[in-house]
Amino acid sequence: MAVRTRSLVLLFLALASGGTAAWLSLGYLRRETQPLLNSTTVAGKAVVATKDLPVGTVLTETDVRVIDWPGNAVPPGLISSPQEAIGRGVMTGMRLNEPFLESKMAPRGTGGGLPILIDEGRRALSIRVDDVVGVAGFVVPGTRVDILLTMESEAAREPQTKAILQNIQTLAAGQSVQVDVEGKPQQVPVVTLLVTPEQAETLALASSQGRIQMALRNQLDTLPIRTTGARVSALFGPVRAAPPQAPQVLGFRRGTPTQRAAAPATEETIVEGFRGGERTLTRFTRPVPPPTNPPEDR
Repeated sequence: MAVRTRSLVLLFLALASGGTAAWLSLGYLRRETQPLLNSTTVAGKAVVATKDLPVGTVLTETDVRVIDWPGNAVPPGLISSPQEAIGRGVMTGMRLNEPFLESKMAPRGTGGGLPILIDEGRRALSIRVDDVVGVAGFVVPGTRVDILLTMESEAAREPQTKAILQNIQTLAAGQSVQVDVEGKPQQVPVVTLLVTPEQAETLALASSQGRIQMALRNQLDTLPIRTTGARVSALFGPVRAAPPQAPQVLGFRRGTPTQRAAAPATEETIVEGFRGGERTLTRFTRPVPPPTNPPEDR
């Protein structure tokens, strides 16, 4: 009977301890999550977009509205006043009800369009493209390409193709700086690239001296690849030199010079043999005496 009573007491104490721990844990979680769950907690004001806005849009009063930003988590650079956003251009595409951040806005007075997308120290350069150069229209804003130049090399005296620029970002396709939401190709006459001043000089010279073509690359593949270029002579493999011709020996018959091919200096014999299932070739060479000139007729 005493053992049974002791077991019941231990069971009661275990249940009481578990219940107390559960009640304390629940109270702690409620205190920590209450600011997030409470809809009346407002961290401040936020300016959001009233519709989808493409890159380069200069904001007006109809493009923005003010809402209450709930909770305590406020992203850095959050714009809280419409006056801070109106008249500035957006540097990234905005979606409906997306908040405006300072990192997504162009400085006041710089306007909108393509110029606000050009980083400091970079240049925007447009080149003419066709269906082949523009990779069938899939060179769209935001993609990255390699620039290939095909022209005749002065050193090799033959046409050569080489990648002169790699991992170049595309700013615009035609007059569009926004990517098609469905990923459709855009057939445009020109493509605008974001380059450094040195790359702009190289690209301008290359487009005037040879044929320019683009190679589309993966967005995550940013490492440069060192290439040696391709030449016309290398398309058919290495060129084998022609065998040397046998020297000509002059002779005389009745005062008139005649030509006769000289015999080879050595004679070669190849013997094929088999030993233990293994095929062997043995090469034997022996010198051949030079031919003698025929006696002169008298």
